[in-house]
Amino acid sequence: MNDVMGLIFANIYDSSLGSLTQKRTQASLPYGGRYRQIDFPLSNMSDAGIRHIGIVTQYNFQSLMNHVGSGEEWDLKLADCGLEFITPYSMGASNDFRGKLDAIYTARKSHLKRAKEEYVVLADATVVCSIDLKEVINTHIRSGKDVTVVVKRGVADGKRQLDLAVRTDREGEVTDLTADYAAPEDYLASMGIFVIRKDFLIQSAEECVARNRFRFEREFILQDWLDGKLSVGAFEFHNVALFNESPEEFFFNNLALIRRVVRHDLFREGLTIYTRIRDQVPCYYGENSEINDCIVADGCVLNGAASNSVLFRGVKISNGASVKNCVVMANSEIGIGAQLEYCILDKDVKVKAGTKIIGTMEHPTIVNRGEVV
Repeated sequence: MNDVMGLIFANIYDSSLGSLTQKRTQASLPYGGRYRQIDFPLSNMSDAGIRHIGIVTQYNFQSLMNHVGSGEEWDLKLADCGLEFITPYSMGASNDFRGKLDAIYTARKSHLKRAKEEYVVLADATVVCSIDLKEVINTHIRSGKDVTVVVKRGVADGKRQLDLAVRTDREGEVTDLTADYAAPEDYLASMGIFVIRKDFLIQSAEECVARNRFRFEREFILQDWLDGKLSVGAFEFHNVALFNESPEEFFFNNLALIRRVVRHDLFREGLTIYTRIRDQVPCYYGENSEINDCIVADGCVLNGAASNSVLFRGVKISNGASVKNCVVMANSEIGIGAQLEYCILDKDVKVKAGTKIIGTMEHPTIVNRGEVV
């Protein structure tokens, strides 16, 4: 779509993911055996024909840039008005991230005002989903609203605090908005995807920052809607959407991919999810290996047992080792006779022979990248 550009925010929930994002952005967090979270919003935009995409990132962005590279896997080109990394250096901003509006404001001259597109799709790298953005954009244009937010039913439960929650009537018109609130079940949760006219976004960012307002959902969407200055439309998404806003959710949502209904919804025909190509040899299954209900990437060497787990590229499980209900990231090695249950092993972890690490579904044990245990 030549009249639409995209902005992806890479660092929104880094602080809530603990050691998993200590040296990387949330957008570059591995998911599902061979993907990164950035692959989903980036692929959704590419599938919609959006070719001008800015990735807004504040810190720890080296692994993200290495993964995305020139963008060729997503049919993008690393160039002005193509694929752009909007870093603190290109924005001329400090490392203090005060909110999305601050990032939009500081990027407006160097990126947004130069863009020829009329509309902007904003997306977080938080929610894993496969969505037809063409339908969202066309719905927004037909509605005549100032902004359209993509929402998901069944997330609000009165306990989970949501950045933005929406209540609609039977016709789908927005009747109430809340921000930073544990909304009850009759509200729909924002998926962090918004469509807005570019010139209006720039103007709004300038006005909000001038009044010391930096938070997109609370201090722009909610406040201007309450003041009658902003019309908001809601696009309800009916397919699988996985919110990765904590280590526990990241763990649960990786294991959710083992379920056929989730897997087939995220990777369905017509909406391709692309990732960086890393060709490796096929997975090797040893004579005594027992692998049940697992997602297994290429390059693994499996001589032990694994069940209900996600094994990334190059994972090695030695003879007599047992891995249950675990997420094991790339190139990690499980020693002879080791026993792991309810664990997240970051990349390049080495588990010594005979080691036992046991967590719970509610509180999985996390072993940091490169550690030897």
